[in-house]
Amino acid sequence: MRSALCALGAAAALALLPAGHARAEGQEPDRDFTIEDPRVTESSGLAASRAHPGIYWTHNDQDEPRVFAVDSRTGRTVATITLTGVGTPRDMEAVSVGPDGAVYVGDIGDNLDGSWDHVWIYRFPEPKTLKDQTVRAEQYVVKYADGPRNAEALMVHPKTGRVYIASKNEDGGGLYAGPERLSTSGTNTFRRIGDVPWVTDGAFSPDGRRLLLRGYFSAREYDWKDGRIDGDGTSPGAPFQGQAESVTYTPDGTGMLFGSEGAQSRVVRVDRPDAPPPADPGPGQEAPTPGTTPGATPAATDSPGSATKGFLVLAGATVLVLGVKRLLRRD
Repeated sequence: MRSALCALGAAAALALLPAGHARAEGQEPDRDFTIEDPRVTESSGLAASRAHPGIYWTHNDQDEPRVFAVDSRTGRTVATITLTGVGTPRDMEAVSVGPDGAVYVGDIGDNLDGSWDHVWIYRFPEPKTLKDQTVRAEQYVVKYADGPRNAEALMVHPKTGRVYIASKNEDGGGLYAGPERLSTSGTNTFRRIGDVPWVTDGAFSPDGRRLLLRGYFSAREYDWKDGRIDGDGTSPGAPFQGQAESVTYTPDGTGMLFGSEGAQSRVVRVDRPDAPPPADPGPGQEAPTPGTTPGATPAATDSPGSATKGFLVLAGATVLVLGVKRLLRRD
C-alpha cells in the first residue's frame, strides 16, 4: 500500500504493543524473524517453501516481477527470483505454494476497486537450488464472475491445487474459487462461494483442513469442508502490527506467521492452540512457558485495560486509514 498507511499502522501498533513483546531471534527456523533485505519495503505476501525448510517467499506489492526467498533462521535473503514470460506487474499482493511444487504470485491488487477488468496470477516452479536466478513463469488471466474488484489474498489448496482469492473491502468481501485447473490459453473465471471479513491475506493449513484469513486488526481461522468455509471460525490471537499485510502457516502446521509492510519488517509467530508441546530443553536452557514455542510470540491477551486501550486506538486508526484510502483514490 502506501507510506502514509504504513506510518499510520506502525503508530497504532506501537501504541498497542504489550510489554515484553520483543523476543531475541534464535537459530531455529519458523520462529519470529526480521526481514533484513533493504529491497523489501512492502512485504505484501508470505508463504512457506515446500522444497526448502525454514525458507519463506515474499515480495513487494509494486515492484519488478521478482520474489525473495528469506531464511527464517537469519532473516536474510538467500535467493532473488526474477520472473520472465510475464508482463509488468501492477500490484502484487499475495504468494502461495501449491501441491505441484510451484509458487503462485497474485498480481490481484486494485486500489481503485474495479479499475481493471482483469488481473493476473504468475506461476513458477520452486527452484531446486536457492540462488539469484531468472525463471520463466506462466501467466494466467483472471476475471471475477461478478465484476472487477480489489483483492490481496490468494490461497492454493495444499491437496486439490485449486486457487482461491479473497476480495478486500472494508464492509466485507467475498471468497472466490477458480477453475479446477488454471489455463494460460484463456480467461480463468473466479466465482464467489462465500463471504469473508476485511482481508489482507490468507493461507490454508498444510493439511488443507483450515483456512486462515487476516485483516489489519484481526484474524480468523475457519474450518474448511467440501470446498467451502464451515462455521464462523475462531480468533488465533493475531499480533498487533503496522500495515498488517501477510500471513502463512509453518510447514508443520503448528504455528502461524504474521507479517507486515515496512523496512526491516517483523514476522511474528503465533502457536496454534492444539500445537504439540516443544521438546524438553537441553542443559542450561530455560524451559518455555507451557503452550508456547521458543521464539514465538504469544497471542495478545484481553485484560480490561489493554482491551479498552486497544479499542480506542484501533477505532481511531480505522477512521484515519479509511480517510487516507479515500484520499489516495482521488489521486
